Amino acid sequence: MTTENTQDNVLTQVLDWLRAGYPEGVPPKDYFPLLALLKKQLTEDEVNSVIGRILANRPDEVHREQIEAAITKVTQTEPSETDLRQVASRLAAGGWPLTGFAH
Repeated sequence: MTTENTQDNVLTQVLDWLRAGYPEGVPPKDYFPLLALLKKQLTEDEVNSVIGRILANRPDEVHREQIEAAITKVTQTEPSETDLRQVASRLAAGGWPLTGFAH
């Protein structure tokens, strides 16, 4: 399997988990902890691909600047444990493997 196919498989899984955990779409209050969780599990290229697909699927609901601001915030500080757990539990409901998220 090529790197591109592996990356597409990972992205498909992530998007499936997001759809299952957030059937109405990810609310802005969850962007920050969600990005923190994704940054811990995905490569930078995978995160950028997920962002691109989110933007393509919801162009009127979220803008790249909002996502980039949230990423900057993630790299500067950590979200609260409560926020991380809340988002992780929604993703777990969609099948996200939470190994590595517990502290």
